[in-house]
Amino acid sequence: MSHAMPPRAIGHPSESVQRVIDALAALGHAEPPVLLDAAARTAQQAADALGVQLGQIAKSIVFRHVDSNRAVLVVCAGDRRGDEHAVAAQVGQLARADADFVRTTTGFAIGGVSPGGHVQPPIALVDQSLWRFARIWAAAGHPHAVFALRPDDLPRWLGAAPSAVTRPV
Repeated sequence: MSHAMPPRAIGHPSESVQRVIDALAALGHAEPPVLLDAAARTAQQAADALGVQLGQIAKSIVFRHVDSNRAVLVVCAGDRRGDEHAVAAQVGQLARADADFVRTTTGFAIGGVSPGGHVQPPIALVDQSLWRFARIWAAAGHPHAVFALRPDDLPRWLGAAPSAVTRPV
């Protein structure tokens, strides 16, 4: 079992991390993003680095909305898998989002997609599985950057009521 290293303050943020910092400030969120020593490209890596349960990692899954070509952002617990059929039932036909699509529509590389600070507003869905936890962690625009939040923050920030859009991993 790995030992979690304490996160550090961000000294000189990248453009994508700065967008998240600015978005969080605009939302009145008091906890700024922090840097992890180890990359957290996966929910498991983030959970290990923070010393939290896998489900406490709010992972961002991106699909491509076929009709509008917009990003569909699904924020869910790290121990869940996006259910493409459940998502499509709510928003319409989906397609896979490749790395170029994700970067162009969100402004983030895969592994650092934050729930906020997107360059183009996504169609957002928040999975109800996150409400098992009082405190969760999300990517902050870079594989080493994360921030803490409460599940109740997400519907307010994204304009999306919690719904069932995942299945267990």
